[in-house]
Amino acid sequence: MPTPVNPPEPWTIALSAGTGDLATGTAVVTTRAPFALALTQLPRISVSTAPVGSVITVDINSGATSPATMLSTKLTIDASEKSSVSGATQGVLSSTTMADNDIITFDIDTVGSSTAGSGLQITLYVTRL
Repeated sequence: MPTPVNPPEPWTIALSAGTGDLATGTAVVTTRAPFALALTQLPRISVSTAPVGSVITVDINSGATSPATMLSTKLTIDASEKSSVSGATQGVLSSTTMADNDIITFDIDTVGSSTAGSGLQITLYVTRL
């Protein structure tokens, strides 16, 4: 990983409304990197209502024109849990840097089976390069 010039800072982004069932989708949120940055640790996802029956799965994509996945193992929240921190399968970053103004998109691949989660957020831990 590149050597950061600033201490890591959390950047939390809402991926859904605070209430109401989650729905799957590609690029459910699109934003831009505010500066060249490095992810300094595995991002975490959390919900206000836990999924029931199966996991919530989220992917992060970035790039200048055609965003590509940054995760070789996607982020998950286990059934009946509210955070990815204690997940049975932890996400794995395959890429840790973004250029200034890179497009960043977030995909929601699964939302729970018998009960969808709600209030999904992601926290990225970033340093300016």
